[in-house]
Amino acid sequence: MIDAGSPSDIQQFIRSNFPLAPVPSVPDILLHRAGPQSGLWRLAEMDRAFGTPYWAFSWGGGLALARHILKFPEIVAGRSVLDLGAGSGIVAIAAAKSGAQRVLAADTDRYAIAAIALNAAANGVAVAAFAGDLTAGPPPEVHVVLVGDLFYAQDLAQRVTAFLDRCARSNIAILVGDPWRRFLPRARLTLVAEYSGTDFGNDDHGKTNAVFAFKAA
Repeated sequence: MIDAGSPSDIQQFIRSNFPLAPVPSVPDILLHRAGPQSGLWRLAEMDRAFGTPYWAFSWGGGLALARHILKFPEIVAGRSVLDLGAGSGIVAIAAAKSGAQRVLAADTDRYAIAAIALNAAANGVAVAAFAGDLTAGPPPEVHVVLVGDLFYAQDLAQRVTAFLDRCARSNIAILVGDPWRRFLPRARLTLVAEYSGTDFGNDDHGKTNAVFAFKAA
């Protein structure tokens, strides 16, 4: 049984069940990811708060955004960055590796927060993890907001879009990574780049994952 009140126990749990390995299409980054032996259903039964371990999988939008940041480090170099809905922290890690001055990775899942700390350490970078939902609050004090794959559900997409509107009106630069999901606010986005890769547990490298610039209404 996992001790819900112990971050160190959660980190040990992740180390034991989610092996550290290079990320498909972004081999410069190592992450603790779900594998065939992870036994996710068994792990969920051990801890009712385990929930859906989105952070343990590679999502197409995050992969594309991380690749884009590593390819064009000037986007974040010397700037403060928020990775919203960070999951594993792959986008935050890419920003830190690209010379960002300060990187904050926010997620509502306590397992994701633990994984972000482990993954950042494994990649030798500093990332501050924040546990909570920032979408209802004011724009953060950062230069850049990065959003990987947060448009997979309608209510979430609406909250994220409203939050990004507030950020854009505060002159914060915003990049979105997404594999063209249903609730993507396409009218608000300008296509910047496309990358072939995988998406959420699918090893098909032919998936098209895109990077967009977000524009205010």
